[in-house]
Amino acid sequence: MDTELTAPSPAGGPNGGPAERARPALPATSTEVTNTLTHYYRGELARMTSWRDRIDRTSNWAITVVAALLSVSLSTPSSHHGVLLFGMMLITLLLMIEARRYRFFDVYRSRVRQLERHYFAQILAPQAELNSDWALPIATSLRSPRLLLSHAEAAQRRLRRNYCWMYAILLLAWILKISTPRLQTDGLTQERAHSWSYIADNAALGPMPGLIVIVIVAAFYAAIVYGTLHRGPDDGDFVHGEAHV
Repeated sequence: MDTELTAPSPAGGPNGGPAERARPALPATSTEVTNTLTHYYRGELARMTSWRDRIDRTSNWAITVVAALLSVSLSTPSSHHGVLLFGMMLITLLLMIEARRYRFFDVYRSRVRQLERHYFAQILAPQAELNSDWALPIATSLRSPRLLLSHAEAAQRRLRRNYCWMYAILLLAWILKISTPRLQTDGLTQERAHSWSYIADNAALGPMPGLIVIVIVAAFYAAIVYGTLHRGPDDGDFVHGEAHV
């Protein structure tokens, strides 16, 4: 007996068209939901770890740059103090790169923290006041992913964690370089600078007078101090948690 084969309607009929049949099945039991959440948590944790590794690489580059330039600048009197100023510029560039990476890291970190706080912690130690809408921010983030931190906020956070110390070391080395006669090319035998004008002369950078260079460096470090000490409003652990960096 021959069987007639008919192609399914593109629009779909009462028995379901191609689009309807291709729709993935959603978890129907509590066991399936638990397995889905477990695999989802592992995926988000892997992505968070990957971005954290990128952040650590940038920090390692910055530390290497600081160590190398300190060695070059302070090892010989013939080395110009501009090397340290150049190091400050490089550290700023790396900070901007790391801030961008941190913004992406924070998206996945926030999702992971939501699951840890409201799901896994509830399994380990149930609390009666559990927020029933804890999954809504995760679902919203999955449907419409967006960055939670501005570039300035991310830079401030990384500055507060690591980069403020690198900037401080470079500043101390620069002050030592322009104020210590033995570290200058004139080869003076005295231990200390004999006047403020001597320090200003040593701070000169090409045609730019030393006093202007000192003012620019002071203004730059005033911004660094402000960025390090200033803290924005805390919007909760989903955005500004301290559990991860």
